[in-house]
Amino acid sequence: MKYDIAAPEPAGMVASLSSLGYSLPAAIADLVDNSISAKAANIDIEFTWAGQDSWIAVVDNGEGMSADELVTAMTVAARGPAMPRTATDLGRFGVGLKSASFSQARQLTVATAVSGEWHVRTWDLDVVEKFGEWRLLHGADEATVDLLDRICGRADHGTVVLWRRLNGYHVDGVTEDDERTQKQFYAEAAHAESHLGMVFARFLTGSRRRTMRVSGSTVEPWDPFLSGHPSVQPLPVEQLPLGTGSVRVEAFVLPSAQRLTPAEYEKAGGPRGWLDQQGFYVYRRDRLILAGDWLGQRGVRREEKYNLARIAVDIPAETDVEWGVDVRKSSVVPPVGLRPHLRRIALQARRRAADVLRHRGQIAARTHGDPLLYAWNVRRASDQVTCRINRGHPLVKAALRPGGASTDDVRALIRLLEETVPVTALRVLHETDTSDDPEPFGGPGPADAGATEVAQRIYEAMVSDGRSPAAARERLRTMPPFDQMQGFWSG
Repeated sequence: MKYDIAAPEPAGMVASLSSLGYSLPAAIADLVDNSISAKAANIDIEFTWAGQDSWIAVVDNGEGMSADELVTAMTVAARGPAMPRTATDLGRFGVGLKSASFSQARQLTVATAVSGEWHVRTWDLDVVEKFGEWRLLHGADEATVDLLDRICGRADHGTVVLWRRLNGYHVDGVTEDDERTQKQFYAEAAHAESHLGMVFARFLTGSRRRTMRVSGSTVEPWDPFLSGHPSVQPLPVEQLPLGTGSVRVEAFVLPSAQRLTPAEYEKAGGPRGWLDQQGFYVYRRDRLILAGDWLGQRGVRREEKYNLARIAVDIPAETDVEWGVDVRKSSVVPPVGLRPHLRRIALQARRRAADVLRHRGQIAARTHGDPLLYAWNVRRASDQVTCRINRGHPLVKAALRPGGASTDDVRALIRLLEETVPVTALRVLHETDTSDDPEPFGGPGPADAGATEVAQRIYEAMVSDGRSPAAARERLRTMPPFDQMQGFWSG
């Protein structure tokens, strides 16, 4: 066959790899993958502010690499997804180190040693674009070598990945005494720390525990399932068959806020907050791929009443293709055959979570509360939500007392009702898949005695205010909810 060699142009490839949509925390997590694959026990992520010369490094005490292995690691896609990998290898496409680094910096330097002999290679994107060639530089410039000497110290094995000329910081106008940009830089470090605690939580606990630090601060694991809390409700574990293996799925319903201390509740909300942390947590070789997502299931979306539902899914690395694991290891698409099972498990967990919150909501909704406390009563009975003003509240009783209420009492009551509209209680009790919205006076149709009395009072108020009886009846005819009723304005 005739053919042409259509090799990608280096500058265009660099631009493509730089635009994969990595956040800084996600890019650092990709580098940490390599450290864990290299069996590192200690992993340090260093953020150092120096204005335009600020830098970030990931330093580990893993097995290190030979010179040939380093070149392979620095080559884009040198090891594709079909290449055999060890059970501890968290990689897949062979581009993570490069794509993550190119998304954050113009210069990537890697120094590594196996037994005291350090090897250094550098990608300088300015060089690649200038010459139009994949020129992997031996060593590094003098300033970078000085940094590496400080970072490596006397270590005789391990790996250092160093980012310099950071995107967003290596620009005109950024100086070392720029406090605003400096705060932003270290805020990124804090975000990275919380992200790493979530993604690598399983590697930060147990017998194979690693020590991970961000700028000297130890990364604490974040357990989305509150596994050690006595009030967590675990649902039965399911092993869903996929190919020659299986996918482990375990759903958890977390405790309501009343069963957590304020510190526990805040921590359980996770890096993104309660609403964004509900849903599925997909793990691949114990590394979190996707955190808090309903996997695009039809009609299954984030709602506050499902905040307590979280589901762990463990997928075998050999099923990456079936799950559509992307280059960034940050999204998945469930296999078609598993989707009905995952949906069933999700709906079950969501129902249980809503039940827990509904119980809390019934208390918060004043169903059995002290009548002196709450201005509104919200209940759900016979699949219908009702919302009533609490006649036992002191201000309401004052407004209803014989002889009429004072203007100040009425004004205070109106302000109280405005400020305490029971939005949270209604949200908790409302079922999105049913028609349970409150129906004024029982819904459309003939007006009952209650509706007639209220309408009569409104009619008399409008007449007292100067409207003619006919004009008052006509206005009442178009006023919600009386516009949906019949009978009381025809007299």
